[in-house]
Amino acid sequence: MNAISALAIVPFVSVDNMMRLVLSIGIERFLVELSTYIEEDFRRWPTFDKTPRVASHSVDGVIELMPTSDGALYGFKYVNGHPKNMREGKQTVTAFGVLADVGSGYPMLLTEMTLLTALRTGATSAMAARHLAPKGANTMAIIGNGAQSEFQALAFAAILGIRNLRLYDIDPAATEKCRRNLAPLGFSIKVCRSGQEAVEGADVITTVTADKQYATILTDNMVGSGVHINAVGGDCPGKTELHRDILKRSSIFVEYAPQTRIEGEIQQLAADHPVTELWEVLDGSAPARKSPDEVTLFDSVGFAIEDFSALRYVRDKLAGTSFYQELDLLADPDEPRDLYGMLVRAEMAI
Repeated sequence: MNAISALAIVPFVSVDNMMRLVLSIGIERFLVELSTYIEEDFRRWPTFDKTPRVASHSVDGVIELMPTSDGALYGFKYVNGHPKNMREGKQTVTAFGVLADVGSGYPMLLTEMTLLTALRTGATSAMAARHLAPKGANTMAIIGNGAQSEFQALAFAAILGIRNLRLYDIDPAATEKCRRNLAPLGFSIKVCRSGQEAVEGADVITTVTADKQYATILTDNMVGSGVHINAVGGDCPGKTELHRDILKRSSIFVEYAPQTRIEGEIQQLAADHPVTELWEVLDGSAPARKSPDEVTLFDSVGFAIEDFSALRYVRDKLAGTSFYQELDLLADPDEPRDLYGMLVRAEMAI
């Protein structure tokens, strides 16, 4: 076989190398820096292609493609959401992504995004809360203590300084797992016996459950004035976490309204119910929290620009490291029009 052309090589970040990269940077620093990239891209929101993700739904879950481009770079993520997987010893969410050069169409990066999605989700939630949560917030309830819960806690600690946690899950083993993972990291943790107990005294309420169904994780009486709700778990049609009455008295902030109206908590409301896209807050064209008593809701379903930011961040951080493999991914014949000849010459070289 002929020597592999440099043009054929695409950097590939495996799960192992992603873990090495994150740990070499430090998890909290990684979250802070990643949130900066996400906020930078939200501030230039009009430059991006935007479309609701392309979803293939089944009775078992959903498989989605999430593409976007800023005109210079193109990124997409493949991601699934299958709540039943946990019962089979599999991840509920898995993902991988690609970053490409718009000018040539050549991929520049292929990476795992299961870990990276968990990190970017936490970073996005905390970045939004920095603008929407009450000033001086120091206590967060986390309802749903599965795979995303620790990333939410770490992101809110790194970006908002929140270190008081109140944990609840219908599965006590999940809560114990979360408590055990976070306890050595300087958090003050209260294990709660109900969602109602968890929200008592909380400035921020994070809901991050996995069941693919209309659910009522928070009822209206559980939400007092002045709190910020970080609703992460509702992310597809027919899957919600909040009672409709909470939405009706909240100031609602979303990533991309056309997608959130399909997948988020606001699928319960009229199609013209007023919401604010987060980028409008960041560029100053819309207000964030307007009063101490206001209930703010970040109806987060995840949007492709966040993944684009994460891919861009990882590509920048890889420079000068060994945390990737050189993947022979692209055919590069000596003569661009002679792809068949490349195959023939390979046969002759065997």
